[in-house]
Amino acid sequence: MKETQVLLDHGSGGRATHELVARVFAPVLSNPFLDAMNDSAVMEIFGHRLAFTTDAYVVDPVIFPGGDIGSLAVHGTVNDLAMSGAHPMVLTAGFILEEGLDLSLLETIVASMAEAARKAGVVVVAGDTKVVPKGKGDKIFITTAGVGIVPPGISGGGQNARPGDAVLINGTIGDHGTAILCSREGLSMEGDIQSDSAPLHTLTAVILQACSHVHVLRDPTRGGVATTLNEIARQSHVGIRLFEEALPIRADVAGACEILGLDPLYMANEGKVLVVLPREEAEKALDAMRRHPLGRNAALIGEVLADNPGRVTLRTRIGGHRIVDMLRGEPLPRIC
Repeated sequence: MKETQVLLDHGSGGRATHELVARVFAPVLSNPFLDAMNDSAVMEIFGHRLAFTTDAYVVDPVIFPGGDIGSLAVHGTVNDLAMSGAHPMVLTAGFILEEGLDLSLLETIVASMAEAARKAGVVVVAGDTKVVPKGKGDKIFITTAGVGIVPPGISGGGQNARPGDAVLINGTIGDHGTAILCSREGLSMEGDIQSDSAPLHTLTAVILQACSHVHVLRDPTRGGVATTLNEIARQSHVGIRLFEEALPIRADVAGACEILGLDPLYMANEGKVLVVLPREEAEKALDAMRRHPLGRNAALIGEVLADNPGRVTLRTRIGGHRIVDMLRGEPLPRIC
């Protein structure tokens, strides 16, 4: 049955989002760059390969453990460029503000955005501001666009995974989504669960320098690791198998998810990159990642198969297998 209205599920980044894009946007806006459905579009202009991306941020709460909507907007945009192997250069930012927003809160968020941009080595070169009446928004929404330069010889995308490849990740899974949930609901959990929000471009540069055949880089944000790997499996027409015992998950994150009936594999991440590359280069990549501050907990978590194209499975600790499908509903709206 086709929906006649936009639902929260359509913003989950999972199956409902894909169905909305396929139904409304892709047929009308179709072109070779958009049709690739990667984190950014790469095109050659005046002799340079440039990556372009755009994003929007509606996270609630706007300040959360480990970050805020301002720094998140910078990190998320930088990371989408980094997934194309690009060196991020410039960003733009649009602010949609609700009437009555405390100016001190706005100043805090903009200062955080400026500091995040400075640390990431990017410049916000243009922007826009709109104000909507009280009750017609929720404090602040931010839209961004970004441009980066792709070095020669770098070519990747979700369509390039190959049977025999290894699947790596640079650290623990589900930190951002769990931190947002605990903050939003006022949950007090053992441990100190923080968002992993961080710019990944220096890490991806290290990986690409160490390994000559990186097939896919993808940041598992909305929908988490499970949904992102399903996207890669479908784009590349391959199967992907995860190893449960290898998944790096913090004990406090696992505990919070267990209490709330959630799966860390579907929780959002904002400082993680999935790397798909030939198995023979996996150890070299892991060594390079672990030498970087954002890759100390890097792990090999799965493999790419010729069997079951378009499907992701999990090999459990006891040797069984279960299907890891794409996220269907919206367990936690406004996560980024």
